[in-house]
Amino acid sequence: MDKSHVQKIAAELKLQPHQVEATVALLDDDATVPFIARYRKEATGSLDEVQITSIRDRIGQLRELDKRREAILKSLEERELLTAELEEKIEAAETMAELEDIYLPYRPKRRTRATIAREKGLEPLAELIFAQDNSTDPDYEAKAYIDPEKGVETFEDALAGARDIIAEWVVEDADVRAAIRRLFSETASISSVVIDKEHENAYKYEDYYDWAEPLADCVSHRLLAMRRGESEGILRLSIDVSHEQAIGILEHSFIDGDNACSAQARMAIEDGFKRLLAPSMETEMRSDSKQVADIEAIRVFAANLRELLMAPPLGRKDVVAIDPGFRTGCKVVALDKQGKLLDTVTIYPHDTERKRSEAAVEMKALINKFQPAVIAVGNGTAGRETVAFLREVEMPSQITVEM
Repeated sequence: MDKSHVQKIAAELKLQPHQVEATVALLDDDATVPFIARYRKEATGSLDEVQITSIRDRIGQLRELDKRREAILKSLEERELLTAELEEKIEAAETMAELEDIYLPYRPKRRTRATIAREKGLEPLAELIFAQDNSTDPDYEAKAYIDPEKGVETFEDALAGARDIIAEWVVEDADVRAAIRRLFSETASISSVVIDKEHENAYKYEDYYDWAEPLADCVSHRLLAMRRGESEGILRLSIDVSHEQAIGILEHSFIDGDNACSAQARMAIEDGFKRLLAPSMETEMRSDSKQVADIEAIRVFAANLRELLMAPPLGRKDVVAIDPGFRTGCKVVALDKQGKLLDTVTIYPHDTERKRSEAAVEMKALINKFQPAVIAVGNGTAGRETVAFLREVEMPSQITVEM
């Protein structure tokens, strides 16, 4: 078990390290969240299911990050691309997105437009243009790269290939990707338009035929509804940001001066954002927003289910309720018609005969005091034995025992 992960999770969730360590050890032994919450309170310091689930999810994320980090380092080492500086950056990455951004320029690439341009020998031209020297005439320099055998028929072809290479350099810069990601996270808007009004389920999505709002304000049920409409082929969704703001960030990072080479670099930046960076960020935002919406939907469902389960199952009646148990005893509560707690006691009817007799006296006193209509017994461990015990206790005949 990685001690640094334990410390990190403990700090994030405001727990004691020993609580996190014990929980992770139990999870690693295939213990379930409900089992840990109910039967391993002594080990975890009485963590509830929500806290245990948070630990389970976070340790899973950190381990996935470690696994991916190890794979990346191995790949770079095998290809003799790993430097001390690069290794330091990879080891310091704290999120999967940050790790992938660092690795992106070194990732084995499929055959892209930039790859094809490099195969045509246009990378030196791209470097010359990207230097943005006032004395460089890109049109003139590009003529030296005309080579019909490589598919470079004109100097315009050479410039286009050089721009493809520059565009890839721009979108693979980790700092720039982080800045554009922040822009999307803070200002992105989500929009939907109808593409199939004739679909049999189209009527369900009429509210979203022409809808747009900030992604940060889009509540979970609305986002999930639009995604369902898209999956059914009724809606088309898009997530985007201000084009001017995004290009401004890129130009601030890469444009130096105002000359012919800078103009070529601006064209490359525009193309790189539209063709590569914006779609990549949209994919990330779709994934992240769905994850947030799913969590919120589960929270709302859980809250509604809690209200349902907490509703009086026997109606408005005075009730004595018993949570049965052997070793820890039976926890007994008295509730009025509104569910207000009136009294509580713990009895041990399944221990010695003396304690069984004491339990009978305590139950009889509780029943006489509050006159419940029903005695409800949980159907867990010792449930049947507790019902049998209650049938031995003297009580008014109108009181029923339910399990």
